[in-house]
Amino acid sequence: MEMRLEVIGIPVSDVDRAKEFYVDKVGFGLDHDIAPGPGMRVVQLTPPGSPCSVVIGEGMPLGEPGSTKGPQLVVSDIDAARAELAGRGVPISDVQQLGPEGAPGSRFAFFTDPDGNGWSLQEIRRD
Repeated sequence: MEMRLEVIGIPVSDVDRAKEFYVDKVGFGLDHDIAPGPGMRVVQLTPPGSPCSVVIGEGMPLGEPGSTKGPQLVVSDIDAARAELAGRGVPISDVQQLGPEGAPGSRFAFFTDPDGNGWSLQEIRRD
């Protein structure tokens, strides 16, 4: 049986504010913004090049706004990705190296959305 992770729910308190943050600042694509029924709104967004999307909205059991921690956006050049996000107004940490400098391993930078949901950029060095 095949199981593919394709959508992750991110709880937010203000859908329009979160949509603006993810689309205008982080650069996610807007897949759809629909109201399938009374009291329900579904906004699906996809990071550039990703097969997995995120969903924000109203009337869905996504949890408490700001409670999501740990989604990772994997990039090939973390310095360029960090600079692009910072240039778009996303408050983002400095790049942090795990393991010895220059050795195979991972480098990270961290940011949060307006509700405090925590994200990281990850660059994996394989050489």
